[in-house]
Amino acid sequence: MSGVRILEPVTRVVAPHLDLWKRQLGHLPDAVWERTDLETLVLADNGLTEVPEPIGCLTQLRMLDLGHNLLTRVPDALGDLDSLDFLYLHDNRLTSLPASLGRLSRLRYLNIGDNAFAELPTAVCELTGLVELRAEGNQLASLPETVGRLSRLRELHLRNNRLATLPESIGELRELRRIDLRGNALSHLPGAIATLPRLDKLDVRWSSTLAPPPWFDDLEARGCLVYR
Repeated sequence: MSGVRILEPVTRVVAPHLDLWKRQLGHLPDAVWERTDLETLVLADNGLTEVPEPIGCLTQLRMLDLGHNLLTRVPDALGDLDSLDFLYLHDNRLTSLPASLGRLSRLRYLNIGDNAFAELPTAVCELTGLVELRAEGNQLASLPETVGRLSRLRELHLRNNRLATLPESIGELRELRRIDLRGNALSHLPGAIATLPRLDKLDVRWSSTLAPPPWFDDLEARGCLVYR
């Protein structure tokens, strides 16, 4: 018919991103777990005390933000999120992480800062795809030798812990560019740090107990910024 326009059916596309930041949820609605297409899920600053196991159904997730909550644990099911690139767990009340997290071979960024870790969880040292690890504001007194397995790591943030030194295996992190050790009671550092070929920033400020080793000068001579 003249003048009549036939409308094509409209397909509603739902973006695979869900931002529930600062909604004061207290707990998560079941509808979240039905969104198995999600690639980004932001649940930060909601007063959450737990994350249900059904989160493991969201296998397309590439970024999960659980920061600024009240979590004392995270579920084993996080280890099923094998597409994750970025995981934010900072500013909670965590003291451990499930071993299952070690399966996240694609994870490039992990933030576990401002929690209550007394030691670096074993699972973290199995995340061989990590490029950036943020563990500042905890109670770490040492790092395990197994940290040397993080062969792709470029940034290591350890500000405001209880570290006196770093393990010799730090020298195995040949891609490392930045080490932030501010606010630790350092007594000495391994010379292996001076052998890191790509290191361009070492920050040891607010560590009055550390006598600067002579190799600091060597690092600076080759262009590495040493803040002391």
